Amino acid sequence: MIVSVIIFFIIFGVLVTSHELGHFLVAKSGGIRVNEFFVGMGPTIWKKQKGDTLYSIKLLPIGGACVFDGMDPVAEEKGDYDEHSFLNAPVWRRIATLFAGPFANFLIAYLLAVVLVGFSAWNFPVISKMTDDSAAAEAGLMPGDKIISVDKEKVYMAGEVTLISQFAEGSPMDIVYERDGELHETTLIPKYSEEDARYYMGIYLGQYGEIKGPQTLKYAWYEVRYYFKTTYRSLALLVKGRLSKDDVSGPVGMVKIVDDTYEEVKPYGISAVLLTMLSLTVLLSVNLGVMNLLPLPALDGGRLVFQFIEVIVGKPVPAEKEGFVHMVGMIALMGLMVFVLFNDITKFTR
Repeated sequence: MIVSVIIFFIIFGVLVTSHELGHFLVAKSGGIRVNEFFVGMGPTIWKKQKGDTLYSIKLLPIGGACVFDGMDPVAEEKGDYDEHSFLNAPVWRRIATLFAGPFANFLIAYLLAVVLVGFSAWNFPVISKMTDDSAAAEAGLMPGDKIISVDKEKVYMAGEVTLISQFAEGSPMDIVYERDGELHETTLIPKYSEEDARYYMGIYLGQYGEIKGPQTLKYAWYEVRYYFKTTYRSLALLVKGRLSKDDVSGPVGMVKIVDDTYEEVKPYGISAVLLTMLSLTVLLSVNLGVMNLLPLPALDGGRLVFQFIEVIVGKPVPAEKEGFVHMVGMIALMGLMVFVLFNDITKFTR
């Protein structure tokens, strides 16, 4: 477990630092003053003032922040800040600064995915075998067929087919597949499993191959795209009430996931561990980017909503009102974090 905790802190540190660095670089390049840039939470263990910015490292490696001048004025007026404050920057510069954090997570995810694809086998969406009483077999599919698209959504990896199938909820699925170099179309009606309480296509997918050269760049994008779709579709399930509180995890839950993954792949050697953790980092980086873009107060997405309101109506929302909304959102977010932490502890100590 100690090794897993260290791995988690490394992964989380990379994700948080890259996110805040995205905000920092765009803010600085746009002339927005950054009062403090810190990594970690809790007591400060190192700090250095350079120019207008205080750089610091804090004890607990579970967070970080890029604090802009005039970011959350509740009691002060906008006029109290100079032209280098966040409030007085042009609206599109503010939008770019806020978006830069999630974008940095997507960029890091892509760069790591390039490495991942270049050093691991790609799982193509090729049918390896069928289950008994297979819905796919009834639709005319056979082992060796390569699935090209499902419901007009092109697929490039086996996981994408599984993902689409999970969200089809038993509705007919239009399949385009390749057999002997020719394209064919069919309609597949998934079959319901009483035991698993879900619908299945009745196939096993998997044909592994290497991706080399310039193709690595393209398939790295497919990898990131897959995790992006996984994240927002999981959020859709959460909104629909089809996920329970036990399906949501915080830092404690993430450590448990890292530990389970580490123990599973450890027998295969250090290279397997590194590639698996790299894959997990790509997933979490995309997840962090998507979550921060949600239009919720205190998150980057919530702040962006106020900037776009200014673009539409031609004037900013009063600073004290925006600050109040974000303050309430932060309180709610902290409450949610405490709930998730408690739920993680109880869930994994049962």
